[in-house]
Amino acid sequence: MPKGKIWSREELMLAMNLYCKLPFGQLHRGNPLIIEVANKLGRTPSSLSMKLCNLASLDPYHQERGVKGLQGASRADRAVWEEFTANWEEWGVVSEERLQQLLSTTQAAELPKTSIVRTPVLREPTGPTEKIVSVKARLGQSFFRQSVLASYNGCCCVTGNPVPELLVASHILPWGKYPEQRLNPRNGLCLAQTQDAAFDRGLITLDEDCRLVLSPYLREFFPNVALACNFLDYEGRQIAMPDKFPPDDAFMQLHREEVFQG
Repeated sequence: MPKGKIWSREELMLAMNLYCKLPFGQLHRGNPLIIEVANKLGRTPSSLSMKLCNLASLDPYHQERGVKGLQGASRADRAVWEEFTANWEEWGVVSEERLQQLLSTTQAAELPKTSIVRTPVLREPTGPTEKIVSVKARLGQSFFRQSVLASYNGCCCVTGNPVPELLVASHILPWGKYPEQRLNPRNGLCLAQTQDAAFDRGLITLDEDCRLVLSPYLREFFPNVALACNFLDYEGRQIAMPDKFPPDDAFMQLHREEVFQG
């Protein structure tokens, strides 16, 4: 392999996908998924890990917190970051499709538990347009879910519930009303199913400091042991903040104004 091999735009797009979907602490060269993807790209795990850390240095959230990735981000890295984050709806789907195609030769049973969840390879059919839309929706949903759960280290940001089957990548802005933000990880919260249902229906929200707020309607059902365990015990507490892609302040304000039953 030639030293200093230039990264193609396609490879950078795949790296950006991985950066979004891997927890911040799993960007190292020993991660089995990084090893697999690097091998399929004809690169070393170290080079792919370094590229992910270059991308981390471009993340505004890390910059605000003083968290530094590697400082060798290239002009191409910056261009892909800006293009990707300016159009999540397109690049989330495209990059997810490319990654699934790249990984299609590996059986799901071989995946280590620390890897991102792999979905079956989805190819655009030649049939009706509705089927193509369905395929793209599934790819986008896979990207969004994995990105949001990775940001919160696979735990509900309200209760700390760590069971993957009970977690939802909950949209802050309603999925149907804001299609351009459907795949934006900053439009997501990792919530357990009960908290997700309440958030989606405006029974809970977050204030300007990301503290849990309960609606007057929900309070009508107090006192209740189940509600106390799921909501009252966490009222006024700040959620567990993510390692990357924090909830967008403007999105949360719209949730308080348009969804929350205040």
